[in-house]
Amino acid sequence: MMVTEKTYKNTNRKERIFFLIKLLIYLSVVYFNLEHPAGYDKFVWLFKLTNALSFFLGANLVISLAWLLILSWYTRRHKTKPIEKDNFVLGINRISSVLNTIFLLLAITFFFGVNPLQFVTSITIVAAAIALLTKDYITSIINGLIIMFSDQLSLGDHIRIGDNKGKIMDITLTNLVLQNEDDEIVIIPNSVVFSTIVVNQSKQNIRKLSLEFELDHKRPITISGVEERLRNSISAFSRSYDLNSFSLKTIEIKKDFVQFKVQLLMPLADRETERLIRRALNTEILAIADGI
Repeated sequence: MMVTEKTYKNTNRKERIFFLIKLLIYLSVVYFNLEHPAGYDKFVWLFKLTNALSFFLGANLVISLAWLLILSWYTRRHKTKPIEKDNFVLGINRISSVLNTIFLLLAITFFFGVNPLQFVTSITIVAAAIALLTKDYITSIINGLIIMFSDQLSLGDHIRIGDNKGKIMDITLTNLVLQNEDDEIVIIPNSVVFSTIVVNQSKQNIRKLSLEFELDHKRPITISGVEERLRNSISAFSRSYDLNSFSLKTIEIKKDFVQFKVQLLMPLADRETERLIRRALNTEILAIADGI
């Protein structure tokens, strides 16, 4: 989920406060394990719980400290980079969640008295078997991490993947979440992203607008006349596109109609302006087709 820079700073401040709270709890648990009253020796389950809790909190504190240090270093080096479009932050968050989950499972083994080494060994064997059965899922997770730590696709980018086109709303370990022009949420597996041609329109310095249409060649029209009318129809948007980039091409001449393509370049990708330009062109094309 995308956040503003102000929201991000507030979240970072809360993380620091939460870190201090966890540190105090961890120190309290450790102190209890070392200096507990003699009467508490009868409660075996309590010591198992505190041991498991101290193990998990200790690992969690190390992960949180590493997260804070890496993020502080990264934000200082990339002050001009929008936080809401930063894949590195997203990747660090995902990895932190995975590590915390692993250490939580290990802490549970402490509570139930299972040997952690035996647990890890058995889990490794099971994980290897699961990996063979779910290799596509694991590949998708690896691909998701690659996307997060690359600068090819970022949150907020407008991209086209196959027949799907939209804005990247989120990048998870398994999926890429798009919001298309109809405000529908499209979920695309990361494995598909890596096996399909992806066009990142936000990474381009310019935005190409293309529109194909057909006209009955029996009507008294000329190519230069059609081009002039189409130019005039979008004169109100002269500052939104490169005037020299406007072109009208004849794609194919058939018995009953002529197929054209009009193209122009926009310096910035603006969905609303693009929609208005398309509407103006379509309105003029309909007028020309009706002989108006």
